[in-house]
Amino acid sequence: MTDIVRVPNRNLPSKSSVAAYRLPGGGGFLWAVATSADRSQDIKLQTVGCLRALEKILVAHGLDLTRIVKAEVVVTDHDNKPAFDEAWASVMPDGQGPVRSFVESRMPEGDLIEIIITAVFPG
Repeated sequence: MTDIVRVPNRNLPSKSSVAAYRLPGGGGFLWAVATSADRSQDIKLQTVGCLRALEKILVAHGLDLTRIVKAEVVVTDHDNKPAFDEAWASVMPDGQGPVRSFVESRMPEGDLIEIIITAVFPG
């Protein structure tokens, strides 16, 4: 038995796409990663798709976007940052944005963005 609940990645079961840890006295952490379901879209739409996928994970765990405290954003082209920022601002609630990093990396064909989050369960 483990105190960490994991949702295995469907393509690679030795990797988790979601992990949650509840502190014994209340509260806890949730980690999740997502890409967009539609790889044919541009960076704006893939960003929205990614955030909506993460939102579904959060809701399934009784949380919402305001509970994200950290986001690591990986993109294939750093020059897409203005378009990404526009899409991000259209989804994330004002004044509730997490600490965020934005880095460029190679990714599988069609993936323009991947977002990794840390969210906090209420205490």
